[in-house]
Amino acid sequence: MSRKRIVLFGGTFDPIHLGHTAVAASASEQIDADQVVFVPAKRSPLKTFFPEAGDEDRLAMVKLAIAGNKNFEASDYELKKQWPSYTLETVRFFQGRLGETAAIYWLVGADGLDDLAHWYGIQELIDECNLSVMQRAGFEPPDFSRFEKLWGKQRVEKLRKNVVETPLIDISSTEIRRRLSSGRDASEMVCPEVLRYIREHGLYGSRKD
Repeated sequence: MSRKRIVLFGGTFDPIHLGHTAVAASASEQIDADQVVFVPAKRSPLKTFFPEAGDEDRLAMVKLAIAGNKNFEASDYELKKQWPSYTLETVRFFQGRLGETAAIYWLVGADGLDDLAHWYGIQELIDECNLSVMQRAGFEPPDFSRFEKLWGKQRVEKLRKNVVETPLIDISSTEIRRRLSSGRDASEMVCPEVLRYIREHGLYGSRKD
């Protein structure tokens, strides 16, 4: 009997955009996942600032963005915790809830590779789940060799095995916030329901039409 495969996709999602949902769908297909759980973070332990939108708004936008995909769901686990919330703790929570028959995959953007060495309990995290670095199409595969002395060859080989290739989509939450605050259009970057929510709630300095 094969193990159930669950993908966890963490981030501030400030706001969630079409790039997030596209890479999640691509990774899910490659992993042959049964479910993808979006896990909005209260704040990254490696960042000194909070997201611009509040917890409830970001969770609401995630739910709107994924409503059309029956294999996607959102979790408020990290939002309900006191900061900081560490990935290792989140993985252990879901593993405990789903049982040992579930295989947990945690998606990591290739641009966050340099930060991995600073993650809390990174060696335990690599051991206890499948840390899946997303390689953007057309780019060179991530170089994990620099981590061998830190984490050992076996962990590095596990990281290499779990690399997933995702489509190259040039969208960022930062650019969306900039556009909205200056009254420019961002409709090609976020789903209509999310954009409507942003405008109705006046997020990111946006204004209703």
